[in-house]
Amino acid sequence: MTRLAIISDLHVDINGLFASEFSLLAEILQEEKITHLHFAGDLANKVDRAREVVAYFTEAGFVTTFNWGNHEMADLIEAQIEEFPAPGFLNFKTFPLSESAVLLGYNGWYDYAFAQEVEPEKIPKLKELYWYDRMIQRTGTDPEVDAALLRQLRKVLDQLQKAGKDVILATHFVPQKEFIIYQTAPKLRRWNELNAFLGSAGLGRLLDQYDNISHCVFGHTHRHFPDLTRGKTVYSCRPFGYYFEWQLTKDFVFANQLVAEYAPMKLRGVLRRNQAAFDAYKKVHLAEEFRRSMTIIERN
Repeated sequence: MTRLAIISDLHVDINGLFASEFSLLAEILQEEKITHLHFAGDLANKVDRAREVVAYFTEAGFVTTFNWGNHEMADLIEAQIEEFPAPGFLNFKTFPLSESAVLLGYNGWYDYAFAQEVEPEKIPKLKELYWYDRMIQRTGTDPEVDAALLRQLRKVLDQLQKAGKDVILATHFVPQKEFIIYQTAPKLRRWNELNAFLGSAGLGRLLDQYDNISHCVFGHTHRHFPDLTRGKTVYSCRPFGYYFEWQLTKDFVFANQLVAEYAPMKLRGVLRRNQAAFDAYKKVHLAEEFRRSMTIIERN
């Protein structure tokens, strides 16, 4: 029996996660009887650091696989994004979970379809102004890159369908509009434009055509959602995210009456001014944050 845990968006460098936190996560995985661990992108900003994390959990006894997110992509040349020569790297590749089930890794990309309230020709300029991915070099426009990747993914999915395989798809970017938040407050409306870079509606339409994809697990949005079933596929999105977005951080600042309103992007200064107390609180509650940020799937 395989018990698979999928985790996205650990951001170990931004979150300051090191051996003690990895040990805690390993203990949780052991308690959950996890045999296979997959990281669905954004382990770290630097590829070497991401590979160190993969190596840690491999040495801890877990079968460990991964695909890239946009943060690792910024540290790679284009040829390495889709084909990276490392054990455990799954992109357009599968790993057997049972005789009938496979884990399929797919980095993914975006097609701008989730953007709102912006003219399409303005979206690349927004990317250059506001988005981390301006550092990623790719050949073609983002919608062209996404379309090419989806053509390649279709070939893989067709082969797996023909083989009668149950597919668990792990990707980084959002595939369905139900996982996109549209803001109504004027000061937050910029995010409706930046949703362009969160995922691909084309991916969702492609997945809708297959009845052998039992699960699709992803992150990137840094928001947790209830599982959603579309057709035969269960979609799961519960990324770990940045430390100032965690539930434990929200609980900490309210319990200590440090803020009147929860605004994650404004919490970094608050946390720095209360660093010792926050570190103590985090030490007690980090295990809960890890547990709520993983998807566990079992296959015999």
